[in-house]
Amino acid sequence: MENILKELYHLKVLLLLIIVSAMGGTLQHGLNMSIINTPSVYIKCFINETWLERHGTAMEEHAVKATWSVIVSVYSIGAVFGALIGGHFSVKYGRRNCLIFNNILTIVAAFLVGFSRMARSFEMILVARFLYGVNSGNGMNVHCMYIMECSPKKLRGIVTITTAIFISLGKCLGQIMGLREILGSESVWPLLMAFNAIPAFIQLITLPWFPESPRYLLIDKGNRAMSMNALQRLWGKRDFSQELEEMQAERIAISSEKARSVWELCRDPSVRSQLLINLMMSFLIQLSGINAIYSYAFEIFQAAGIPDETIPYVSIGTGLIETFTLLICAILVERAGRKTLFCGGLGLMSLSTALLTVTYSLQHLIHWMPYCSMVIIFAYVFCYGVGPGGVAIIIPSEIFLQSDRPAGYVINGFCNWIGLFLIAMVFSFMVESLGHFCFLIFCAVCLLLTIMGHFILLETKGKSPLEISQEFRNRRLWKNSPLQVTPNGTIPQNTVEIIMSTAF
Repeated sequence: MENILKELYHLKVLLLLIIVSAMGGTLQHGLNMSIINTPSVYIKCFINETWLERHGTAMEEHAVKATWSVIVSVYSIGAVFGALIGGHFSVKYGRRNCLIFNNILTIVAAFLVGFSRMARSFEMILVARFLYGVNSGNGMNVHCMYIMECSPKKLRGIVTITTAIFISLGKCLGQIMGLREILGSESVWPLLMAFNAIPAFIQLITLPWFPESPRYLLIDKGNRAMSMNALQRLWGKRDFSQELEEMQAERIAISSEKARSVWELCRDPSVRSQLLINLMMSFLIQLSGINAIYSYAFEIFQAAGIPDETIPYVSIGTGLIETFTLLICAILVERAGRKTLFCGGLGLMSLSTALLTVTYSLQHLIHWMPYCSMVIIFAYVFCYGVGPGGVAIIIPSEIFLQSDRPAGYVINGFCNWIGLFLIAMVFSFMVESLGHFCFLIFCAVCLLLTIMGHFILLETKGKSPLEISQEFRNRRLWKNSPLQVTPNGTIPQNTVEIIMSTAF
């Protein structure tokens, strides 16, 4: 740990880049997830008042709920769209420029929602939420790629996991800003919904001073001099010939390939393992129940006898625990490895959801059982943060070569947002029909992911993308996968040996 801290001290520009890049990246997603909860009552009243002014009659209650549901869910729809376009723009304009331009969407959305009450238009909130979604879908993918490609190999895990830490910090910041004493009152809720513009504006004026991704400059653009300059600005003035040769080897290996499309990547049988792992880290993780646990926590805290007005402060504590555990994951990820943390965390999450089902079944019979449920929720969040919460952010950036990474992140983002949308739509019906036994479904999903991770996931700690790609091909998990050179970016063994011997 001491060596890592010393290394980070010499990477001052990279540390600043981690903070600045998050302002318009994953921090925005965390803000959008939590900020929308506090003003829900005020926005519903505003919808009804606006309708009454226009038509002379009040909107029916079910119509108000339906309109509010659309406002909430359109964020995920916009995020899916943002994830789909993020891969193309990150290749065409670069990772840094894509993040810079992405802030314009947030500022426009903040302007719309900030003046929505003055304009007496709830439709402006709807459009703003869609734009916020596009920003988050695009920003999360590009932010993860940019940070991973700017980090040294031995610190890649701890640097990349900061994207997950800033999601959690965004949630906490949104919860804090939503307190009644700050911006959570009826008179200033439009300012709360427009708060995203502040971090977006900070990134808009500061990120242009930082370099583009060194890997993008060399592998995608073929500019060795600019890549060297970027490395020296980010990592300090020293010799980077080894890092450049590693990137050059990857560039030679995929020299006949441009950045592949999603369709081309999905058709390639040699990357089936990577695609399955990508699905695990996006769609199936959403089905593990972490977001549902957050939704159900209010009822458990309420059952424990915590006053309703105090629960928002307790919820902030839940978010702070997630942030703390992600920091622990950042410390452990380069020691214990990705696979150990992923499988171990999910195994404990499976146990936690099973215990939560038991404690919730007994909480009306034993007066202290709700407090056990609270402890289990905190334990579940802890296991998620130390394990899959951080690892699921790192793995997609490591298992694909440069030509496949943008398309891989498009698939990852699409599956992630579809999973989030489905769990948000279905969870209330699951609770209504199954009650607390719905946690057994999450228990089964966590157990399934633990088993899949054990057999499919490779340890990527300390390995270059070229080495990881070759190790996947050598496993031959899919027996009918071609092992020869194809026009899809795969690399035969003899080619890798020649490239690596030439490079080193």
